[in-house]
Amino acid sequence: MNWTETAQAHHLPDGRLRLTNGPIDVIIQLEGPVAAQRAARRRAWSAFPPLLEDLVAELPRLRAGSGPAPTGDVARRMHEAVSCFAGVFVTPMAAVAGAVADHLLSAMLTPGHGLSRAAVNNGGDIALWTGEAPFRIAICEDPKTGAMGARARIAPHDGIGGVATSGWRGRSHSLGIADAVTVLARDAATADAAATLIANVVDLPGHPAIARAPANSLSPDTDLGARLVTTSVAALSAADRRTALVNGLGRARDYLSRGVISAACISCQGERVSTGGAVTIPADRTIQNTSNRQKDLTHA
Repeated sequence: MNWTETAQAHHLPDGRLRLTNGPIDVIIQLEGPVAAQRAARRRAWSAFPPLLEDLVAELPRLRAGSGPAPTGDVARRMHEAVSCFAGVFVTPMAAVAGAVADHLLSAMLTPGHGLSRAAVNNGGDIALWTGEAPFRIAICEDPKTGAMGARARIAPHDGIGGVATSGWRGRSHSLGIADAVTVLARDAATADAAATLIANVVDLPGHPAIARAPANSLSPDTDLGARLVTTSVAALSAADRRTALVNGLGRARDYLSRGVISAACISCQGERVSTGGAVTIPADRTIQNTSNRQKDLTHA
């Protein structure tokens, strides 16, 4: 795998910082004194350029389900995140986006950093920290339409430092049929891996409305090999949707009971279920009048 692009930084008109390099595209949002924000941006930029090259150097291990612990900072975060999920097939790649976000957030939160809030959004997988006001997040239930189906509130002492979303309509392949599974956890890498694994079991094995293909026929370098991934889902009956959602909810509740995640919201064809107190589903099933700050943290 070769990337000809170089790491770049872009200061956006609204004050956020965008960092890009090959497939990595990160948006950093900071609050606090101007000097503290400026210093944090410098630290983020210093940590950013080596990321892609370091990950590429360890790709064979990161795409494998087992093996020696990787050595790079982000690769170690990926490995540690998936180690929470023994007993199911998962590779460190399930946590890559969240781990990158965690790494950059950690680089900014040095002792005495002076920030009041910070968020690193890596394609919808978000590492965040708040020392003052809570984050309020609108959760997307359909990445294609951008429809919002739930809200999450993350307060300073909730122990939640990451939000991630997975599903068959997202950027990565899924074994299941969830339109979106959003997970809140202690860090973004853990949330990323958990969302992937919950989404995998929101499923109806053998159902004629679901089309699948070997993952490596769609992406030759995938870590999933020849495992069948979802390529399309026709309209399902209410009973079928409920069965699939309950399958995912069972896994989410297991992770919640073990303290691996803090909350999860699962959606499939306009219906949703959730677990964990941080997530609420509005009665009208829409989210209106969302501030720009909240929209910045919406998953898509």
